[in-house]
Amino acid sequence: MQDPKAHADNSEFNRLWWHSRRGMLELDVLLIPFLEEAYRALDTEDQARYKKLLACEDTDMFEWFMQRSRPDDTDLQRIVDIILARVQPD
Repeated sequence: MQDPKAHADNSEFNRLWWHSRRGMLELDVLLIPFLEEAYRALDTEDQARYKKLLACEDTDMFEWFMQRSRPDDTDLQRIVDIILARVQPD
């Protein structure tokens, strides 16, 4: 029998995967790999920040990830920085 918690975790991950698909290629190539490869290793606070990021407008996220502007919200800035650091290592 399947563990109910594992099923709930998988359902949540699937929901996040669909919400990470934005329809804008520039965002999709950042968010989907981040979710698949790094999200589960985040602490719970950063996972909550990622979920908060997904509620933002695509145009805002695009500006943040292209480093044309920065979010005013420090939580959003932290998760944007985490995602950018993953694709732009020093």
